[in-house]
Amino acid sequence: MTTALRPRTRDVLANREFRALWLAESQSAAGDQLAKVALMVLVYARTGSALWAAGVFALTFLPAIAGGLGLSQFADRFPRRNVLVVCSLGQATCLALMAIPHMPLPVLCLLVVLQQFLLAPANAAQNALAREVIEDDEVYVRSQDLRQISNNTIMLGGLAVGGFLIAAIGTSLALAIDAVSCLLAAATVWLLLSRRPAPGGEMTSWFSSTGWVFKQRRMRVLLTLSWLVGLAVVVEGLAAPLAKELHAGDAAVGWLLAADPLGFIIGAFVLSRFFNAQARLSMIGILSTASLAILVLFFFQPSLPLALFLLVVAGATGAYHISVISAVATWTPAEMRGGTNGVFRTGLRVSQGLGIAAGGVIAQLIGSSSYTIAICAVIGLLIAVPATISWARLKPTVAA
Repeated sequence: MTTALRPRTRDVLANREFRALWLAESQSAAGDQLAKVALMVLVYARTGSALWAAGVFALTFLPAIAGGLGLSQFADRFPRRNVLVVCSLGQATCLALMAIPHMPLPVLCLLVVLQQFLLAPANAAQNALAREVIEDDEVYVRSQDLRQISNNTIMLGGLAVGGFLIAAIGTSLALAIDAVSCLLAAATVWLLLSRRPAPGGEMTSWFSSTGWVFKQRRMRVLLTLSWLVGLAVVVEGLAAPLAKELHAGDAAVGWLLAADPLGFIIGAFVLSRFFNAQARLSMIGILSTASLAILVLFFFQPSLPLALFLLVVAGATGAYHISVISAVATWTPAEMRGGTNGVFRTGLRVSQGLGIAAGGVIAQLIGSSSYTIAICAVIGLLIAVPATISWARLKPTVAA
C-alpha cells in the first residue's frame, strides 16, 4: 500500500524494529570504517610494503565475490534475526583476535577473510528484514534513504578522521572498538527485533532465487542499471594518480574519494524530500545514465575544483541505487529476498572490482586518469542508454 503524503524521518523511526536495525547497522558501519583504516596502517607499519597493505584491503572484497551469492541463501533458510546475531558475534570474535598485538600476518589475513565472509548473510538478512518490518511502500523507501545517508555519512567521517583517530588510539584498540560495535549490534537486534520463523518456503532451495531473478525481465534490467556503478567508481582506484595529474597535493586524494559519497548524501536527501516512490522508480534509468554522462566531461581534463564538482554531481545522481534496492526487495517474494539480495550485491561488488581493475589497465596504457574516467563513462553509456529505454517501456509500478 502507499500513502498520500510523503512520510518524514520521524515516521520511519517510529517503527521500533526498524530503529533497532538502523542502529545496529550504523554501529557496525562506524566500527568497520575504523577497522579498515587500522588494518591498512597496521599491515603497512609491520611490512613497510604498499603491496601488502593494498593486498589486505583487497581481501575485504574477495569474500563478497567468491561466496556472497551462496552465503546469502542462509538469510532465507534460517530465521533472519538469528542470522544477524550469529554473524555479528562471529565478526566480533574475528576482530577481537585481530586486535591481539603481534598476530602473525597470515593469520591476520585469514581472520580478515572470515570476518568479511560473515558480512554476506548478515547484509542479506538485514536488507530482507528492513522490508519485512515496514509494510507501507513510501515509508519503506524513506527508510532506505535514511540507511544510505547514514552509511555514506559514516564513510565520509571515516575518510575525514579515521587516520587521526588511529594515530591517537593505536590499531589494536581501533580493532577492539570494532569488535565491541559488533557485540552491541548483536545485542540490539536480539533484544529489540521480534522472533520470526525461517522465511523459506516451497520456492526456496539453494540458488533458486538466482534462477528466479534472471527469469524476470524487469529484474534483468535492474541488474544492468545497478551494475553500471562499476564503471562510475573507476575514480576510486585512480584517486592518487588523478590528484597528481591535476597538480594537487596528497590531501586531494581524500577529497576525490569523499566527493562521491558526499554527492550521494545530497542526492538521497533531494530524492527523499521532493519525490515519491513511484516517481523515483520511473527515474532510475534517467539518473543512472546521467551519473555516467557527467563523467564524460573528464575528457576536458578539468581543474581540481571542477573535478570535485563533477564527482559530487555524479554521486548525487547515483542515489538512484536506493530505488533499485527498494524495488528489488518489494518485488521479490519474502522467502527469496536473502538470495536475491545476494545476486544483486555480489554482482555489484564484482562490477566494482572489475571496473576499478579495468580503469587501472586503461590508465596505464594511455597515461591519463582523466581520459580513463571519461572512456569508462562512455562504455557505460553504451549500456545505460538501451537499458534506460527498456526500463521506460516496462512502465514499472511500486505495487507491481
